[in-house]
Amino acid sequence: MGTPHFLDFQLCSTAQAITPFTEKGLDERINDAFMPFAVWWENLILAEVSIFGHGIPLVLIVLIVGALFFTLYFGFVNVRHFPTAIQVVRGKYDELEHPAAKLKTSVLEVDGDVKGTIKDEGHLGEVNHFQALATAVSGTVGLGNIALVAVAISIGGPGATFWMVLAGLLGMSTKFVECTLGVKYRDIDKDGKVFGGPMYYLSKGLKEKGLGNLGKFLAAVFAILCIGASFGGGNAFQSNQAAAQIIGLFELSGSASGSVIGVVFAVLAGIVIIGGIKRIAKVTEKVVPFMAILYVGAALFIIFSKIELVDDALSQIISEAFSPKATIAGGFIGVMIQGFRRAAFSNEAGAGSAAIAHSAVNTSQPASEGLVGLLEPFIDTVLICTMTAVVIILFNMDGAFVYGDVVNGQALLNDGSRLGGVNITSMAFESSIKGSSYVLMAAVCLFAFSTILSWSYYGLQAWKYLFGRGKLTDLTYKILFLLFTVLGAAITLDAVIKFSDAMILALVFPNMIGLLILFPNVKEEFEKYMALIKNSKPD
Repeated sequence: MGTPHFLDFQLCSTAQAITPFTEKGLDERINDAFMPFAVWWENLILAEVSIFGHGIPLVLIVLIVGALFFTLYFGFVNVRHFPTAIQVVRGKYDELEHPAAKLKTSVLEVDGDVKGTIKDEGHLGEVNHFQALATAVSGTVGLGNIALVAVAISIGGPGATFWMVLAGLLGMSTKFVECTLGVKYRDIDKDGKVFGGPMYYLSKGLKEKGLGNLGKFLAAVFAILCIGASFGGGNAFQSNQAAAQIIGLFELSGSASGSVIGVVFAVLAGIVIIGGIKRIAKVTEKVVPFMAILYVGAALFIIFSKIELVDDALSQIISEAFSPKATIAGGFIGVMIQGFRRAAFSNEAGAGSAAIAHSAVNTSQPASEGLVGLLEPFIDTVLICTMTAVVIILFNMDGAFVYGDVVNGQALLNDGSRLGGVNITSMAFESSIKGSSYVLMAAVCLFAFSTILSWSYYGLQAWKYLFGRGKLTDLTYKILFLLFTVLGAAITLDAVIKFSDAMILALVFPNMIGLLILFPNVKEEFEKYMALIKNSKPD
């Protein structure tokens, strides 16, 4: 989904963009009343720890330190087994993931799973590896990959890109851990429907460790936070930003423009999500490659059109990662924080949300999906975020804006005005490809739509964990979710969305506690799966 908007830029109000100020409406009064509580919640989740005189959010420290630990503990699984992950997605090892699979010359069988999770008979899941990956990627790739990379570069300079890539690579190991656990501790009912994610590995996994009460508490906290995040940051904020882009680009007038766009988004999303994870996966497996090709293709065109400057851009990325310009606040530490923040909050590694999508995969081997999951931060951060960063750095070779001079997420342009977020990225694309602002708008809408689809599933799974798995429970959540899709595009509720966005970051705390307790279980599953692969190869 990308970085929560409150970290770097102001939420655009479609209503405010098209109507002059008169007296405050009902939505504005609700917003004003709720704002103090939203700010308190935001400050709580983003509480900072002073390191070398710089305030660093505790949640960011937890994410980065945890990712570094998992990378070292699993022997750089993010690098050493990257090719294996590709092969798993391609289906090379599908025959090994059947519950009857056995080692070629060993008594080791596919057994020892938690009772009621991986079922050796009947159903194994609802989607294939690629569909699970596409659904999870669609939930993380969002406006942040376009707009907030620009803010990070504006604040931290080109050097922030280096730390962003490094954090993305480390985050791959965290994804590996949480996605493996998501499959290992999932539930599959008699109809083959999967129920998985942190709620299940927190409650079941910690119970195995003799921490049943803690597990239940953390699972419930995670579920509540996930539902709130799905309504706001994963839904209302996405439709709000897509509507703002459409209204701004086509200069639409009339107070109903946002509402109409919201209804269209809700209808399209409703058609998809009513079919559950299978239909969501079928749509995302088509939308995600298309939007990636569309956006990355345009970025690559710009990069190759300025190929003579690419070596200078890369030089700036590396050199200024350690020796930034004097205009960058905080020096080396400040640049590193910006890069780490952008990556950590973009790919959601450690938040546990993607484990919900990955748990639906059709496999008997949890570690196989853990390997697939590690590709997600690579796509989101190492590829898409880096593409955006390089395009912006190339655009700024002539000093279009000033690095380090950012106020409320807006950088100082060379003409004295300020611009931020998606507008800087839009300028960078437009300067090289005339009319590309329409391509960018299409990308924003596709990113928003795919994020809405994925988070509808995340929130529904959390909702069912708390309130049961009946049809009425299912329908109630979906109606509420689609209502927030319309509201997000139609009205101004900045505080509500700010509050729910903080919930996404808050997911890190209960989830990382679980990961740091259950990681030995992941090692067992990983060794089992790698043994299967090794013994399946011809002598």
